[in-house]
Amino acid sequence: MGVEAHATNERATGRTWTVRLDPVGRGRPDVRVSCSRPACAAQVLPSAAVGRTAAVEHLKAHLRAGPAPRPSAYCACRAEECRTHIRPAGPRERPAPWRCGGAVVLAVVTDREGRWWQVMECCSRCAAAHPTAKIAATAPAPDRTAPADAFRAAAASVPAVSAVGPHFSHTASGASVPHEVPAPRSERPPRPTRQRARRGRIAQRFVPHELRPVALRDELTELGELFRAYQQRAEPDLAMLADLHARKAKAFRAWAEVTADTGLRLDAERAEQAAATARLQHLHRSGQAPEGDGPAVTRLLTASAQWNHARAVLTHVADHSPLPGPEARLLVVMLTLRTAQSGVGNLVGQDLKGLPLPDPEHLVGQLVECGWLEIAGTVDELIASRPENPTRIVVPSLTPDESDPGPFTFGRKMRPKLSGWAQRVVGEKKLRKAKTAADARLLALALATGVSLDGQLGPEGEGLPLEALASWCAVTPAELLELVDRLTATDWLTEVAVTDTVLTGRLTERVLPLSCPLP
Repeated sequence: MGVEAHATNERATGRTWTVRLDPVGRGRPDVRVSCSRPACAAQVLPSAAVGRTAAVEHLKAHLRAGPAPRPSAYCACRAEECRTHIRPAGPRERPAPWRCGGAVVLAVVTDREGRWWQVMECCSRCAAAHPTAKIAATAPAPDRTAPADAFRAAAASVPAVSAVGPHFSHTASGASVPHEVPAPRSERPPRPTRQRARRGRIAQRFVPHELRPVALRDELTELGELFRAYQQRAEPDLAMLADLHARKAKAFRAWAEVTADTGLRLDAERAEQAAATARLQHLHRSGQAPEGDGPAVTRLLTASAQWNHARAVLTHVADHSPLPGPEARLLVVMLTLRTAQSGVGNLVGQDLKGLPLPDPEHLVGQLVECGWLEIAGTVDELIASRPENPTRIVVPSLTPDESDPGPFTFGRKMRPKLSGWAQRVVGEKKLRKAKTAADARLLALALATGVSLDGQLGPEGEGLPLEALASWCAVTPAELLELVDRLTATDWLTEVAVTDTVLTGRLTERVLPLSCPLP
């Protein structure tokens, strides 16, 4: 009898399994999708996007085919001591108390980068403690009708209370008070539930319910919901995004005045900058001009972030060029843009022959000898390679690892945009027809990234330092003046004025689409 009772009261630990998305190897685009359930074999897929879709579908198939959560299951999170959402106690801290409770659910927990998905059969309190958890299924409530029926049957079998039975001493008469059996809980009217006030969240901040005025609290809550709804849109609406950032800046500034929080004031300033950037991007994409000053320029790189990344690449090359001379620097710029994101890229002979380099084989050989560049095969094979059989190249200084993420912060989709922009500048039609050398092409790159919105050289048309331009082009200041004349003759520059220290002027309307305005 004791053995049977123990077996009946024993609770099974909640189920848990994980679906992972891992790279197959460094520098390779294919990924591996694996599942911790023993019957599932790993898959190798061609890209992270395809692998992520397959992992999610695999997880959904398990959830559809698997059994529902068991009401009597022991919380899987608690079985692991809730270590994922309770910080271990330090030398001066007490352990955080935690009580599991609520219905048993199937919760899907994932990391923010979308690299793994874990399903847990746990209590609803632990599921709510995970910021990324989503409830896939909830166990049904236990059946309580049988105890109530048994209670009513027992009450019916109790004999009626005697008329001469005991009575309380405070009653007015000696008559007995009939004894009424209380109704079971299932038959009692439900207690009115207290509605918990809605707690807003915006920009990783919770809006306090006690925040006053109430209109400010409601505005912050509504803005948080609108930002989350915007993130779910299939297509961006930059005008709407600019309005949201402007409202956020105004609300955060009012919030900072109420609470005297410096962090909120800084967030308000960042929101104002984001609103201005989004509005400018909208004007560029819609063909309108800022401040209504005529048609806007349709630039090859459309966002200020892209312009900043282009300047970052040119600055990195100026500081880390392995060989002297303008020809070597131009080649390093193009190879850096070809391999910037992962340190690995593909190159064909036409990529080198299209550059104004008198001896590309010698330059490539020097880059290989000094260790800056690694190629698959020989230099002659690289020069002879065609688009259907490109040569793999590696720049070790740009290859990220665990201790060094690399010098650039842009992603895989940004790299080809920057590389295409540089090729358009270097290979611009009139520069090619005039057969300008590498030093003039380097100056064209520098001028394209050093102008204001209307094409004036330098911030607000103040001009660019001659010494910095000459250093970037790997020429002397006297040779730089000759390069300025060449670009003026090829209709790149106009209104040119040169002093002892500064070059002023503006880019012509013809090349403004290639420019990257300064902030």
